[in-house]
Amino acid sequence: MRMEEISEEKSTDRRTMNLPVGPQHPGSGHMRLDVTLDGDVIVDIKPDIGWVHRGIEKIAESKKFVQIVPLIERPAILDAPNMNVGYVRAVEKIIGLDVPEKAKYIRTILCELSRIASHLYGIGILGNFIGATTLYMWAFGDRETILELLQKFTGARLTHSFFLPGGVRGNPPENFDEELESSFRYMENRLPDYKALIFDNPVVRARLEDVGVIDEEKARKIGITGPNLRASGVKYDARMVGDYGVYGELDFEPVIKKGGDSFARLMIRIDEIRESIKLIRRAVEEMPEGPVMSKETRSISALITKDLPEGEAFSRVECGRGELTTFLVSDGGKKPSRLRLITPSFRNVIAFREALVGHRLADIPAVYGSLDYFPPEADR
Repeated sequence: MRMEEISEEKSTDRRTMNLPVGPQHPGSGHMRLDVTLDGDVIVDIKPDIGWVHRGIEKIAESKKFVQIVPLIERPAILDAPNMNVGYVRAVEKIIGLDVPEKAKYIRTILCELSRIASHLYGIGILGNFIGATTLYMWAFGDRETILELLQKFTGARLTHSFFLPGGVRGNPPENFDEELESSFRYMENRLPDYKALIFDNPVVRARLEDVGVIDEEKARKIGITGPNLRASGVKYDARMVGDYGVYGELDFEPVIKKGGDSFARLMIRIDEIRESIKLIRRAVEEMPEGPVMSKETRSISALITKDLPEGEAFSRVECGRGELTTFLVSDGGKKPSRLRLITPSFRNVIAFREALVGHRLADIPAVYGSLDYFPPEADR
């Protein structure tokens, strides 16, 4: 039976009622939930996406390949480098470009900085949803330190467009490693405070522990991704299998939790911030000298006027919210004939029903926040 039929069937039951939640802005983008309640117990829930549809895939068919670089960041502007690198890798595969080693290190550094900022955003939104305003204000305040680093490196706070087919736009700015280390020392001193705020707060724990549980078997079956998947005990991270950075050279190991509940999904993001700091430090220490852009595509003008060969390419990267897959098709011109994106939030939206049925209406904000769902990313 389809979900629509289930909802229709339940709405005719005198014991149940349908309650639309949204599509007002719940904190991270417009979204509607069609909730079926028995009293205040959720017996069914249907996520209704599409309220902030971006139309990215269709718009891309009218843009030259290099013009799509800033477009592709729009579904998740708070995680632009990770969104950007997925598309850029697909273009590089069609052209057959070799990316300079130093550019790979720079991509890794910026992607991990973006992951930290994305996690802090998600942690803050969760705090706001459950009324833990201190958690919200801390996370958003500390996120500014990371955004300052990204702006120093790329010239923009959010939509950087710093990666291009064949490499990156430039080298790290002068004294960047010193500013990086200063910010990291601050963050490492703050992370124990976050854990104390969560572990020692009985209200936060009561709202999150054993709420919205998705066990390992269910997580694998429904196909959720990213920290939500790893919080259910599944050791999978696209950084382990991707080819867009230097994670293999940095001995990367993903962070895993076993609980599968809202509390585990919050804590894994805090632990992943610490792991990202380690990865960036190693990348800075081991970064080689050399060019940061392929000779074949050293200038923007070369990319704008270039016809790509016929072909298709697939890329897989790990964004802050999970795995992003990009499928690009070229018919031999200056514009793609097809671009297909499967974003992390699009894959994770299925988790609402699995995590919330059987819980109470008041648990919706806690589970929503713990899933770190970002509507514009799903509505690409």
